[in-house]
Amino acid sequence: MTWQIRLAHLYPDHMNIYGDRGNIIALRQRCRWRGIACEVIPVGPGATVDWSAIDIAFFGGGQDSGQALIAEDFLVRQGPALRAAINDGLVMLAICGGYQLLGHYFLTHDGQRLPGIGALDVYTVGGKERLIGNIVVETDPAVFGATFRLVGFENHSGRTYLGAGVRPLGRVLVGRGNNGEDGTEGAVYRNTIGCYLHGSLLPKNPQLADHLIAAALRRRYGAAAHLQPLDDALELRAQQVMVERMLRMGR
Repeated sequence: MTWQIRLAHLYPDHMNIYGDRGNIIALRQRCRWRGIACEVIPVGPGATVDWSAIDIAFFGGGQDSGQALIAEDFLVRQGPALRAAINDGLVMLAICGGYQLLGHYFLTHDGQRLPGIGALDVYTVGGKERLIGNIVVETDPAVFGATFRLVGFENHSGRTYLGAGVRPLGRVLVGRGNNGEDGTEGAVYRNTIGCYLHGSLLPKNPQLADHLIAAALRRRYGAAAHLQPLDDALELRAQQVMVERMLRMGR
């Protein structure tokens, strides 16, 4: 049986900063190595999407100007159907601006309230200080069934706060995370993950990439779907070196 994954890339021309497009490359390549067909579907302004046919969605971060250009299209055209798909278990990774737009709202530092689609029980408040630097996150074993460490790079002025309807992706070991206050990073609801880890996230963290692919296969093909292991020795060694260096430097 040949497995196939359809991967929707939301607003690739507007929301692609700090190497976020590398997450698409990583997912596609890790599928290809296993003989899994992976079709990447760009979703730009004005696009019509049958979200029931999508297995994984990716929504990257962008400059404030880029985010402003696509916000209304996302809310009006994609928001209702995408929210329903997320509730139905769609596998999704959203980073920074994409993460914020999945929440209830973003309250800017000058008091403007920008709505999100409410798919994640989070809200974001703008701050005057940017939270910038390397970040190490220890994952929640209740989410992944195991504890491992993720590395990335954060650069955001928004402070995101979690409601009762989500759980954190993990706890911050180095960096600032969701808001620089409560020690959490990211939010997880069903098969959707939002976080602030740029850089690209998935090439540096193959465990997370495979978590997304495996979840998409199970949703499409049932519990019998499983991933063949890959030789990730080099990737995991590089990840370990980065984690150790960041922990030693404390930033």
